[in-house]
Amino acid sequence: MTAEPAPDLHRRPSPSPSEIASWILMGAGLLLVVHLRLLAALIGGLAVYELVHILVRRLRFLGSGAPDGRTDARKYVAVTLLAVVIVAGLTFSIFGLIAFFRSGPGNLPALLAKMADIVEGSREHLPLWLAREIPANAEELKNEAVAWLREHAGELQMFGAEVGRALVHALIGMIIGAMVSLNETRRVQRHAPLASALTEQAGRLGEAFRRIVFAQVRISALNTLLTATYLVVVLPVLGIRLPFTKTLIAITFLAGLLPVIGNLISNTVIVVVSFSYSLGVAAGSLAFLVVIHKLEYFFNARIVGGEIQARAWELLLVMLAMEAAFGIPGLIAAPIYYAYLKSELSARGLV
Repeated sequence: MTAEPAPDLHRRPSPSPSEIASWILMGAGLLLVVHLRLLAALIGGLAVYELVHILVRRLRFLGSGAPDGRTDARKYVAVTLLAVVIVAGLTFSIFGLIAFFRSGPGNLPALLAKMADIVEGSREHLPLWLAREIPANAEELKNEAVAWLREHAGELQMFGAEVGRALVHALIGMIIGAMVSLNETRRVQRHAPLASALTEQAGRLGEAFRRIVFAQVRISALNTLLTATYLVVVLPVLGIRLPFTKTLIAITFLAGLLPVIGNLISNTVIVVVSFSYSLGVAAGSLAFLVVIHKLEYFFNARIVGGEIQARAWELLLVMLAMEAAFGIPGLIAAPIYYAYLKSELSARGLV
């Protein structure tokens, strides 16, 4: 008599046709988002929805919706007002940042002009091979800048149009996210198989967004706090006051929202501005920032790695591949997409 094989307790049921279809649709949709330049709309919608979702759960005054699937009028009004406040707050924050970088003594154009002057005046401190690549005087620098602007005029106009389009897309996405968040006021008891599978995938995408983005916000806030302490406290105590301090702090926070690469951007700006005071201050700034980011990498591994079980080299590899395929939008989307993909694979017990 032949013994029956022992059942495989780790074996998972094969995916249903609805699940397979939902994976195909979700994957195609996410690729189309970056291909059609709709990433700003996706991020805006997910941000509003997740903020509403978190606040609804934290406030605990909305319950779980009507048990029969109907909408409770009071809950509907409460969530609507909450969503409106969040959309308005995010919108004003975006336009406030734009106004901050475009006006005032610390505006971004003035910072870039100051950096150009610093680079021009640092020729004698640089190696000969590098000094040869830098314009000899302000007039030469101006001529090269004018020539570059003429050569790339079309690209600059397109970039300005893209920024405006991204802002409109983000606003529309936030409105859509607010409308979807109204589902917090009701509970649908039954879904068709494909709709149920797609709802599950969308839930995982939202969870991945919340984990990677909110974790990166915490890391960027910590990095900004340490950098601000250096710029506002440490350097003034030593009798050193760098220009554009507020702008440097704002750039540190915004660039820090992009994992790893954002640090390179903010560090480069701070070190170049420090060069305006002396080579020693620039070297000190570089050393301080290196120490900060050594600490940050530790917290990054604890926060982001703990949230999505990913190492820094994994994120860098995915960001490199997505940037090569889709440019800057792919670079921004890479951490979110990777967190979602890893969540899906984990749910199937594959990783």
